[in-house]
Amino acid sequence: MKRLSAKSLAAAVLAACLLAGLSLGFAAPAAAIEVGETLKLPDLVGLDGKPLPAARWQGKPVILEVWASWCPFCAAQNVNLQKLQDQLKAQNKALPILAVSVDRERAAAVAYMKAKNYSFSYAMQTPQLADALGKRRGIPMLYVLDGAGKVLQKEYGEMVDLDVFDLARYAVP
Repeated sequence: MKRLSAKSLAAAVLAACLLAGLSLGFAAPAAAIEVGETLKLPDLVGLDGKPLPAARWQGKPVILEVWASWCPFCAAQNVNLQKLQDQLKAQNKALPILAVSVDRERAAAVAYMKAKNYSFSYAMQTPQLADALGKRRGIPMLYVLDGAGKVLQKEYGEMVDLDVFDLARYAVP
């Protein structure tokens, strides 16, 4: 009887499982949510420990940004998001911003946000939100959602300042 190498044996087991319709417990990443689709935001907990219920984001447009404390592109974009929020507040308009960190260590995200003193909402990504968003192409990722959660705009990579300020068109009085 011929002995199979470990690599050949693994390939044979995988092929047999696939033919038998068995799952090995490895789930393919969900397809990324795209413009026109609806994103149902889950309840989250802010980095400050306060609840951020999903109902908070319903009925009004919202910017959702996926970021990390170690990402220089996220840092530049966050500065512009804060400027946008300040500008809209001065005009008595609102466009809530929810920044969701993908840092491995919660402490890194907390320290970053405390040092920057941003006034928008921020939380850690949860498995539920990661599943809802699907596979990311990188960070930062930015989504603009309408009041029903429909994705109106999706951007990946750093947006230049003028593009960030153009998001004001989604703001409401």
